[in-house]
Amino acid sequence: MKAVFIDYTGTITKEDSPIIRKILRRFCQNSNQKDPKKMMAYWWELLRKYEWESYQDAFRTEDEIVDLMLWDCQRELGLTDHLAELHSMVQESWSNSPFFEDVADFFHTCPCPVYIVTNNGAEYVEAAMEAHQLKPAGIVCGDMARAYKPRPEIFQKALEISGCQPKEVLHVGDSLQSDIAGAAGAGIRAVLLDRTGEKKETDCPVIRSLRELF
Repeated sequence: MKAVFIDYTGTITKEDSPIIRKILRRFCQNSNQKDPKKMMAYWWELLRKYEWESYQDAFRTEDEIVDLMLWDCQRELGLTDHLAELHSMVQESWSNSPFFEDVADFFHTCPCPVYIVTNNGAEYVEAAMEAHQLKPAGIVCGDMARAYKPRPEIFQKALEISGCQPKEVLHVGDSLQSDIAGAAGAGIRAVLLDRTGEKKETDCPVIRSLRELF
């Protein structure tokens, strides 16, 4: 093995954070959807839809996708909040969400280069990594491949940047669809990070902490 690829949101950063809870609270207070769980499910469904449609010539950045999602919330859920402020808060969540406790140790002890493979924009991930004084070998984002996970192009771009063949890398992520199926589509071995033990059954290796990877 010559390199490790790793997901960002949900694997390095916590999806449940003060900024996320603040965003969710404002959505529920200022729209027709008052149930936080349903609001979060609606948001993730929209995100997956737009990321899948954003491909090659029809590619949109994550910032452009967030604008589309906010307009959908305004039109479909009656959202009356200040959209530019909400967009800024989403950007803050990309770069300031807390890291899991095992991340720093993983980066310091991993015996081979670590590349972050993420749908998030590189500038936000770079800011977060600098704030935590961690230095990945590279950050591969959807913009570089004009495709988002689980499409294989983003993993193929990571292989190109790392100079590795599929059999020489391992991808670690918390999503069965985006990470496990996406990596497999590019011929890359994958490990599911299931910190809570709540994921569905899968044939791939499963770990509960990054400390278990090796």
